[in-house]
Amino acid sequence: MGGGGQQTESSEPAKCDGVGPGGGRGGSAVYTWEEVQKHCHRGDQWLVIDRKVYNITQWAKRHPGGIRVISHFAGEDATDAFSAFHPDPNFVRKFLKPLLIGELAPTEPSHDHGKNAALVQDFQALRDRVEREGLLRARPLFFCLYLGHILLLEALALGLLWVWGTSWSLTLLCSLMLATSQSQAGWLQHDYGHLSVCKKSSWNHILQKFVIGHLKGASANWWNHRHFQHHAKPNVFSKDPDVNSLHVFVLGDKQPVEYGIKKLKYMPYQHQHQYFFLIGPPLLIPVYFHIQILRTMFLRQDWVDLAWSMSFYLRFFCCYYPFFGFFGSVALISFVRFLESHWFVWVTQMNHLPMEIDHERHQDWLTMQLSATCNIEQSTFNDWFSGHLNFQIEHHLFPTMPRHNYHLVAPLVRALCEKHGVPYQVKTLQKGMTDVVRSLKKSGDLWLDAYLHK
Repeated sequence: MGGGGQQTESSEPAKCDGVGPGGGRGGSAVYTWEEVQKHCHRGDQWLVIDRKVYNITQWAKRHPGGIRVISHFAGEDATDAFSAFHPDPNFVRKFLKPLLIGELAPTEPSHDHGKNAALVQDFQALRDRVEREGLLRARPLFFCLYLGHILLLEALALGLLWVWGTSWSLTLLCSLMLATSQSQAGWLQHDYGHLSVCKKSSWNHILQKFVIGHLKGASANWWNHRHFQHHAKPNVFSKDPDVNSLHVFVLGDKQPVEYGIKKLKYMPYQHQHQYFFLIGPPLLIPVYFHIQILRTMFLRQDWVDLAWSMSFYLRFFCCYYPFFGFFGSVALISFVRFLESHWFVWVTQMNHLPMEIDHERHQDWLTMQLSATCNIEQSTFNDWFSGHLNFQIEHHLFPTMPRHNYHLVAPLVRALCEKHGVPYQVKTLQKGMTDVVRSLKKSGDLWLDAYLHK
């Protein structure tokens, strides 16, 4: 799985401008950004939160969100990412306190790599407003009703077979209803995953295990570790696993040219916009994700997630074996996964694949998220069809915000983007989907040009 990238050996410890034994242990030292940025390697990692410098080298291995997601910010200012991922900062700060080694020198700016200080401050002010207005608080009734409509779809699919039997038309209808419930359960567990960050005993965490494990047959921990990397560094090669295409596709404007110049041809990339329909939507969930999930659960010995996953298949075969037998039930779940995979790929990729895909550029939080995401027009159908991920911009800026509040913060985000000249893209559902194919064709053409002529 992508994310983490190629890492080098640890650099020499940075020199300390201030006082404090052991290079700043105890938090009494001061550092420059030049010194902090040296500590960005696998065995030597520092980061900055609210001007405080932390040595996370050992803690990264125990980070609940996974070692990679926190390591992606080594040597950088992680203030906005810290706020975005942790709905209860006070709960997390007790883990940060022992890691504190100092702070930035008074002469140093609060932001690294020459980021736009005014934009960063305005976004942080917007986040403060969002918190004050309670937009990060979920309405339990909304999610209870949403879960209820998923369970109703499951019950109706099974009920049709009990009442009317297993004709081809009813089997197809049953498959469509199950694929719909699986897709909607995917969006729901996505909500619970973000809302349960750092609170392992919360109801959100238990509900995520139930929805992704018992209702879908997947692993919550696998999803969390993968998906949080995507949010931390969206569309950044070697850090976002969603753009790790395993040499099957070349993406964006930079990677195709790099592959072409190096004469790399693992696939006929000039035709990738065509073979995408054969190996992208049909195979992502039924093949690639299932191999990853099983491999991850066994390698990490995640027996709890494995038990949740097995409970799904036990329930499924108990329900459908009387109608279809063993092999018929296998064929049914395979067809349902095939349909669900198409739904998942188009919804998730229309917001990201046509956007900028590049190597690490050390952008501020808002600019990084806006360059990698776009929105799809709001409508009742689009909201339901995409699980409110048509508000991808707002979701990426505030990943712990419950989906029913996206439409409330969207005008504020758009106004902030207009003020600072940051593009805020909104597309129709049709254009979002067709842009996926157009972007693949454009990248394939760039590869062919570089491969033949450079």
